[in-house]
Amino acid sequence: MIFAVPLSDDNPTVNPPILTYFLIGACVGSFLWQLGHNERFILYAYGMIPAELFGLWHPPRNYQVLAPWVTVLTSMFLHGGWFHLLGNMLYLWIFGNNVEDVLGRGRYLLLYLTCGIVAALSQAFSNPTSHIPMVGASGAIAGVLGAYLLLHPGANVRCFVWIVIFFRIVNVPAWAMLGLWFTMQLVSGLMAAPGRPGVAFWAHVGGFVTGRTSYRGSVPQAGRRPRSPWE
Repeated sequence: MIFAVPLSDDNPTVNPPILTYFLIGACVGSFLWQLGHNERFILYAYGMIPAELFGLWHPPRNYQVLAPWVTVLTSMFLHGGWFHLLGNMLYLWIFGNNVEDVLGRGRYLLLYLTCGIVAALSQAFSNPTSHIPMVGASGAIAGVLGAYLLLHPGANVRCFVWIVIFFRIVNVPAWAMLGLWFTMQLVSGLMAAPGRPGVAFWAHVGGFVTGRTSYRGSVPQAGRRPRSPWE
């Protein structure tokens, strides 16, 4: 068994990542709000359900709180459990600050929301008749990972690696870690049985590809830290 999780990177930032903090706070706050409500109601009222989004099915009337297209946005701030939340927030904490630093808060927010929307639609189109709600910031964060790979492919990421009974902390190039992560999502999506609950792999793929390509023509040379106005 091999288990790996990123801990930090070696990229300093010029400006404080205020928007990244806000997004983390919004997701954590939304999850705490979820805990005080019926889980099934939250999932079916605020999660993105492909069949409902395409008008092929509707949940019971008491779950129809929002227009289906709005759930594409609300689903981004909900999570299926503590591990789901903490894993997503760890990735956003490590990689989001550098992307925000380069793009600026306005373009970073646009990137985040665009990738989250494309991710939700990618998952929906992969199985348009599904009645299973999709929740999580994973697709939007996958877009942040794609943008990070474009900006800082040579950065080092400190990872905790556990192999059976042995573990250690190693430095891994961002291109290797994120490239492997994307490959795993793509392969898992191709192998996953349609219509079964589980990880929304196609949301990860759609978000990552969107983040990797959206700002190709409007970012500094990959791997270079943006200069401060005072430098």
